[in-house]
Amino acid sequence: MDHATGGTRIDRRALAAVVVTVVLWASAFVSIRVSAEHYAPGALALGRLLIASLALGCVFLLKRGTLPDRRAWPGIAGAGVMWFGVYMVALNWGEQLVDAGTAAMLVNIGPVLIALLSGWLLKEGFPPLLLAGMAVSFAGAAVVGLSMSGGGSSSLAGVVLCLVAAVTYAAGVVAQKPALRYASPMQVTTFGCFVGTAACLPFGGRLLAELPEAPLPATLNLVYLGLFPTALAFSTWAYALARTTAGKLGATTYAVPAVVVLISWITLEEVPGWLTLLGGAVCLAGVAVSRLPARRPAAAAAPEQPPGPLAGPAAPKEARGAAPGTDEQVEVG
Repeated sequence: MDHATGGTRIDRRALAAVVVTVVLWASAFVSIRVSAEHYAPGALALGRLLIASLALGCVFLLKRGTLPDRRAWPGIAGAGVMWFGVYMVALNWGEQLVDAGTAAMLVNIGPVLIALLSGWLLKEGFPPLLLAGMAVSFAGAAVVGLSMSGGGSSSLAGVVLCLVAAVTYAAGVVAQKPALRYASPMQVTTFGCFVGTAACLPFGGRLLAELPEAPLPATLNLVYLGLFPTALAFSTWAYALARTTAGKLGATTYAVPAVVVLISWITLEEVPGWLTLLGGAVCLAGVAVSRLPARRPAAAAAPEQPPGPLAGPAAPKEARGAAPGTDEQVEVG
């Protein structure tokens, strides 16, 4: 059921997909901490992607999926290499060289880059409420990062790797969006994961060497990372991305730090300090601001026309709020 709000429609299934994505990606940070002690960054990324590829491939075969349209392949390949491949390796590696707070602040540059790149390359524009909400959320993420740093040291290489992760995450999202015009979310996610797995195959030897030595909890977390934060969450992300703008959807990921704090509190018994809770609340407030519908100027009063055959033609799409020259977009919220 769609609910009209400010001239846009809320797709409740897409909204549910966003919630699933945020929660599962937040849980990934906790699982990575367990697995990263026993798996090298590249091996961890490859193992996660192999499991996700196996799961997605089985679903694809059961649903008798078809190959994507050739016009979707540039976006699928770009997202696969940059987001599924380089991003995961860079993030795993960077988190070993910088403290958690610094990593959180640097990676949270990603949604800002998504908004800028999608506004420029995808012609989504720069809605003031979106930019304001992202500024608020970034401030909250910085507060969470500072509260988590604990005075730890950060290397230049770690900072660069976290920045690489942020840039490739943003580039992957922007590459993925056009592909969804020509392929289904399942096709884009499945074949993007296949491409990312192929890109990480050079780490296969390391994975085979570490797998027999790793304790069972670390390997179970690796399996969890592949099935849920990768196979399922990337699928729900693509489903939502097909139904909203890249900039708006990217802004919702600022809820991830707040959810990470909550999951760590529940599963690892890491009681957050007041500064962490404040930063998480600010992150969520910024996401709420970014999701507010934009105000539109009131239409000029038009002379009344009698109903029926004598009424004039329907108002053009521009007068109903859609941007000139574009199709009307279904928004998540």
